[in-house]
Amino acid sequence: MSKYWAKVTDGLVVKVIVANDDFFDTFVDDSAGTWLETKIDGSIRKNYAGIDFSYDATRDAFIPPKPYESWTLDEDTCLWEAPTAYPDDGKMYNWNETDKQWDEIT
Repeated sequence: MSKYWAKVTDGLVVKVIVANDDFFDTFVDDSAGTWLETKIDGSIRKNYAGIDFSYDATRDAFIPPKPYESWTLDEDTCLWEAPTAYPDDGKMYNWNETDKQWDEIT
């Protein structure tokens, strides 16, 4: 059965692969780091790993790069949240870091 694996070096995801369970029985990897399983549905390690995600061993979680300085980490989901919620009016918005608000895309 194939699984998804993330290579973590110095707390940073540097590679993500798909491999069968027995792949690591014969695979030789002399580079620094650790291979950790990740799942697309986020059912382990909070989130599916991506390149440049960090891995927090204390939380056992993959955390995406912080998109904006003003955003904070949700401790339960290990995802970044804007200081104000995304508007729920069916329109499209982009985050404006200067004004710390959602600007409607027109």
